[in-house]
Amino acid sequence: MTDSNGAKGALAGKTILMSGGSRGIGLAIALRAAADGANVAILAKTVEPHPALEGTIYTAAKEIEAAGGKALPIVGDVRNDDDVARAVAETVATFGGIDIVVNNASAIDLTPTSDISMKRYDLMADINVRGTFLLSKLAIPALKQAENPHILTLSPPLNITPKWMGAHTAYSMAKFGMSMTTMGLAAEFKKYGIGVNSLWPCTVIDTAAIRNMPGGAEILKGARSASIMADAAYAILTRSAKETTGNFFTDEQALGQAGVTDFRPYSMGSAEEDLFPDFFL
Repeated sequence: MTDSNGAKGALAGKTILMSGGSRGIGLAIALRAAADGANVAILAKTVEPHPALEGTIYTAAKEIEAAGGKALPIVGDVRNDDDVARAVAETVATFGGIDIVVNNASAIDLTPTSDISMKRYDLMADINVRGTFLLSKLAIPALKQAENPHILTLSPPLNITPKWMGAHTAYSMAKFGMSMTTMGLAAEFKKYGIGVNSLWPCTVIDTAAIRNMPGGAEILKGARSASIMADAAYAILTRSAKETTGNFFTDEQALGQAGVTDFRPYSMGSAEEDLFPDFFL
């Protein structure tokens, strides 16, 4: 894909394999890459529309194609070893390799320890930690062949404090487990030039899930658009993987390093001082 001056986008022809991505932040990241002419494979379970949440893996694929990219919707569960192996194989077979892995799929439940069911605990552990580890692990052989290989995980800085651990222990363990995966893989695969980083928003982000929460309309007044995460991910993924690894970026940090100083255009309406901060910061 080229712009009006005939210049190719930095991610033109690059192949991204993403878990989740049928809506929200994941889809925003996919569409930003697609605008450059990237190939985007999405591994997700959302085949039929959710009663309260718009978007399926197929509507996401149409949006990616309309934005200028090539899409590969792969129906599967990031918790299932065979599904993830198939997603990696299909992506390589379709596009010739994998340049970027985005661990976007995540489950959230803020129920206190005394009340949370072990089924919900297992769901978060399996999707967030195991799913991130599994997709990254199985994509490593393809990433080793890429020119500028990246793994980007949507997880917070390792701010392991009583404040955040005690607030929702099960969820905190699951999200910090994703971040620990980033730290470990960055160290383990640095010698291969694979950049492994995490990205986390400084504020609440406008998503369908937030809109449908009780009091969601009020929360959104203090939110930013998902486009800030898309632009921040783009800033990371277009950097040298060899020189950019083992970082826990916030969206503001990633964009700030790319020269962005004014975040007001991302606001859903509130002044900067009235935005709601996100978890773990």
